[in-house]
Amino acid sequence: MSLHVIEHPLLSDRISKLRDKNTSKTNFAAYLDQASTILAAFSTKNLALQPCKVETPLETTSCFILRDQVILVPILRAGLGMLKSFQSLIPEAQILFLGATRDEKTLQATLYHGQIPKISPHHRVFLLDPMLATGSTAKRAVEFLKENGALSIRIVCCIASPEGIKAVHHAHKEIEIFTGCVDREVDSRGFILPGLGDAGDRLYG
Repeated sequence: MSLHVIEHPLLSDRISKLRDKNTSKTNFAAYLDQASTILAAFSTKNLALQPCKVETPLETTSCFILRDQVILVPILRAGLGMLKSFQSLIPEAQILFLGATRDEKTLQATLYHGQIPKISPHHRVFLLDPMLATGSTAKRAVEFLKENGALSIRIVCCIASPEGIKAVHHAHKEIEIFTGCVDREVDSRGFILPGLGDAGDRLYG
């Protein structure tokens, strides 16, 4: 079990703005992008490097480049709001889009997806979703990624619930979760409290 709660003043500020019900759709998208940039920097800090030689304008020097290959997996719709920031830092990353529908009574998730990139045990996979609520979608997504060859998977979210964290780690003990905040609880409808509402609706209407 590995939970990383990122402590950064800018991240705390942006999450507070995301929570505010009066934040406009445009500003919500901007704050989510900014929060995701911070989360991207912290969640990628342990990526492996390999040595290389680089020709500067003056001489040859020894440097390091990324050894790990990265796959970004935004959960539709809300995960799209985190994708741009990760892409700006890792433009060479492959992308796999996963969508999820949730049964309103059981709160269980069903996935749908497009073409699947070839996933090898050497890939580092980042599952992106602003909220980890009940954990149903995250669990199913991790299961799907494992079925398609992924061994190293990190969940990145702005806010998480204790129930969601427990559910993911009960099903997948090795998964790392990176979040900006752990909220109080999940209500009977599957919403995080105090939360920030439905991130997909607030992004896209």
